[in-house]
Amino acid sequence: MKTSELKNISESLIETFEEAGKISIDLYKKGLKIEIKEDSSPVSNGDLRVNELITNKIKDITPNLPIVSEETVNLNVRNTSKIFWLIDPIDGTKEYIAGKDEYTLNAALVINTVPVLGLVGVPKKNRLFFSYGAGESYLIEAGKTKKLNCAKQQPAGKIVALSSEVKPSDVILNKLKEYNVNSIVKMASSYKFCVIATGEYDIYAAKERANEWDYAAGHAVAQNAGAIIKTLDEKPFLYGKEDYRNPSLLIKRAEKLDV
Repeated sequence: MKTSELKNISESLIETFEEAGKISIDLYKKGLKIEIKEDSSPVSNGDLRVNELITNKIKDITPNLPIVSEETVNLNVRNTSKIFWLIDPIDGTKEYIAGKDEYTLNAALVINTVPVLGLVGVPKKNRLFFSYGAGESYLIEAGKTKKLNCAKQQPAGKIVALSSEVKPSDVILNKLKEYNVNSIVKMASSYKFCVIATGEYDIYAAKERANEWDYAAGHAVAQNAGAIIKTLDEKPFLYGKEDYRNPSLLIKRAEKLDV
């Protein structure tokens, strides 16, 4: 697809993401209906409603492209698509159910193993990130749209890492030591990718965890803003695996994190 076409697709999803974000908040305020899925993870009526809104809009825009969503995927069917959508309607469902503010709404378009287009909504922070190509990542906040380039926001010499856990494993801590990390902040969901794209944080490392739909939209936003995304052993981080499982992950704001 041409960049102009990807731009039109991403921008045509912005209004839907804004609406879905508001609905997720409204449903929470009314009291969520929660069920436990086969994998023992929770799902709420908020997840399902957001999934419906985003999926229906994507079907309207790109009716011929397959959609893989966390809430409807059949894990017994192997993925063979080269071009497809990945949707995680609410990443951080436990955060969402608990009333916290770091859950995200996610959709990404993967083309030949790479998430080239992504949208990440962060409703409770009133932030919406979108991207459609290299050098084309943006943040909509307070009615203004800002281009993102991973420019460092922390003071020079201060290197702040993100973690999904309060106490990262020794493997992760040792990896972060290689980059002279000064402090570690716990953060949920794909929001981590986005605040590396803004330059607010510097690095995130994780062992094998989660599925492709958890990462793809944030990956597009961060990588297209200039972030370097690989596995812990410096291999390319690719999408389109038959089972959707993620390998390990290392996101760096830039090669040099201290400036």
